[in-house]
Amino acid sequence: MTGVSERAKAKLLVIACGALAHEIVWLQKLNQWSQIDLQCLDAELHNRPKLIPQKLRDKIKQNRDHYQSIFVAFADCGTGGEIDRVLQEENIERLPGAHCYSVYATEERFSQLAEQELGTFYLTDFLVEHFDRIMIKGLKLDRHPELRDQYFANYTRVLYLSQRQDSELVAKAKIASEFLGLGFRHLHTGYGDLNNSLQQQILKFK
Repeated sequence: MTGVSERAKAKLLVIACGALAHEIVWLQKLNQWSQIDLQCLDAELHNRPKLIPQKLRDKIKQNRDHYQSIFVAFADCGTGGEIDRVLQEENIERLPGAHCYSVYATEERFSQLAEQELGTFYLTDFLVEHFDRIMIKGLKLDRHPELRDQYFANYTRVLYLSQRQDSELVAKAKIASEFLGLGFRHLHTGYGDLNNSLQQQILKFK
């Protein structure tokens, strides 16, 4: 009998951070990647990165027998190498870099940006769209506004690394920088190594 799991076994599973979900779905449609199935972990795990490695391990084990190949669309994401330890055990690859900012900007370009100004707080499309939930409420700045100056005392500017060309998101990013009391700069990166890495996985899959 041919079941769903057998059909899926001819596919590539991408296990992604929820913060990348919109972008991966867009790239799927743009590139017509019918080979990809996408499953996401909650983006708010970024506020508790120690939980990410085990969540990934569980998700991999749940799906290992149902897919021909698995790729993890996470960077290190503040786990101090723990994601890599899990993936080495499972023989699975992930996105390059330490975080999604370097994924979008590419590692070389991000290193150059970071050297230009050390006190930079980075935003992506996802963080701009969900700034209130992830940053203001997530860090309890709505209830304790005095925490803002403690959390961001060492920052001097916001750098918005945009994936889409969207003037409304740029305006929202400026408002976010004003809320944080920081300077603002916008740089359009597109999808960077997210697109490149998924393209490479598709080529291997074929």
